[in-house]
Parts: sequence; C-alpha cells; structure tokens
Amino acid sequence: MRRTRTTGAIALAATAALTLAACSSDDGGSGDGGDEGITIGIKFDQPGLGFMEGDTPSGFDVEVAKYVAGELGYSEDQITWMESPSAQRETLLSTGQVDMIFATYSITDERREQVSFAGPYFVAGQDLLVAADNTDITGPDTLDGKNLCSVTGSTSAERIKEEYSEGVNLLEQPGYAECVTALVAGTVDAVTTDDIILAGLGAQPANAGKVKVVGNTFSEEKYGVGLPKDSDQCEAIDEAITKMIDEGAWQEALDTATEGTGYVPNADLNSPPEFEPCDM
Repeated sequence: MRRTRTTGAIALAATAALTLAACSSDDGGSGDGGDEGITIGIKFDQPGLGFMEGDTPSGFDVEVAKYVAGELGYSEDQITWMESPSAQRETLLSTGQVDMIFATYSITDERREQVSFAGPYFVAGQDLLVAADNTDITGPDTLDGKNLCSVTGSTSAERIKEEYSEGVNLLEQPGYAECVTALVAGTVDAVTTDDIILAGLGAQPANAGKVKVVGNTFSEEKYGVGLPKDSDQCEAIDEAITKMIDEGAWQEALDTATEGTGYVPNADLNSPPEFEPCDM
C-alpha cells in the first residue's frame, strides 16, 4: 500500500524548492518529473476539496493535483502534501516550501503581485452558510448587525463589509471548521466563503440538518494553481488540466467530491473554465 508523505504548514526550516524539469519519467506522464519528488500545498480541513485523514488526502483539489503532477512526470509516491492555510499560501510559495498549491486558491490581482497562477481549474461563487432554521439572512446585503465568520487570510468577509453590509461584525478563525462550530453553537450568525466549500462543510455528519447554504452566490472565484512568481510551469499545467477535462477525469473527480452535498456547480463557468493568461 502506498504511503503518502505529509507535512504541516508551520515549519522551522523551508523545504528546498524542487525543480520541475529533470530526467525523463517512466510513469506515463508527459512531463519530466525527475527523482526528487514534488511538494504540493493543499487544505487539510475542507471536506470534498482538500481533507487529510491520517496520512491520506482526499478531495477535488487533491485529485486535480495528482493528475497534474502525473502529467509533469511525478508518481503519487513522489508527492509530499503540505498543509497550506489561506494566510500562509503566498509565503509557502515564495520561500520554496511548496512547489505548487491546489487549495481553493482564488486568482486575484493582489495575489498576482506575489505569486503566479495556472488555470483556473474550477470556478466557484461566494455564498453564506447559516443555521437551518434561519430565515432573515438571504444574501450578503442582509448582514448588518450580524456576526459573520471567515478564515484568516481570506478576502470573503471583507468583501461583504466593503460592498454589501457595512454594519456586519467580522470574526476570523484559523479554519472553516472552527467557523462552522461557532455557527452551530450560535456564536456567529453566518459563515462565508465559496459555495463548494460551504456545501462540503454543511454535509458533514456533525453538521447535517443544522446548517444550510443560502444559495445566492455573489462572486466568481477562479481556483488557480498557485506557483512561485514567474514560474515557467503555467502552460504545462494548463495543458494537463485540459487533458483531465477532455478525458472525463475532471468531471468524475468533481462528482465524487460533491456527492451527497446537494451542490450543483455553475455549468456556464465550468464548461470548461476559461484559463487566465500565463504571462500575467
């Protein structure tokens, strides 16, 4: 049985940056992965997207990452998975602790100042998670005076305060699981992030029947593959994503990840996602 190497995001020493082009691979991938392996950043606490149970990662982000790594010439045995919380993603890339990040990493102009992106490989929309019996929160403009939770390093809550409900009270937690715990306990009135993330959290056995996704998205969140600034891997990664979509593996991974959540992705934005220019 394959052993997957994992490591936490808080590390005293940075992992040496790995070169993504070396000698040829014999695992069937189209790239030249070499022998040293690759370190990929994912979330550890997002069911259906990036979730770590023991030393086994699962989720849509993970499946896309494995496929792309394979096309670059790396076997699954050569992948080291590193936890990549929202607030640490740019640092992990710029210091060489990870080679690439698949972690519901929305492409923004501000982030492009520090890192590069390939993709996107999926387009989600920002939404709200509320108590199952809540009837007064119907969208981002109904949150004045409410307590809203999001995670440190995310832009979701600030967008609501700046664009929709100036009087909302913001609470930050290190992870979305903590936000949902606060929602179930009644400490906060809503949790905000992307709809696919909220759907996975809401479908967890501990939360099922207690929370619901409002279902009124108000943004487009383009999930990109985070890369070190000025990386030369963008085009190769885009080609790998295109191949994954064409082969049906992308849809299969998405269906598996969202099974039982009630989540339906926006077909217009994901048929397939339109890639961002690689030279930005």
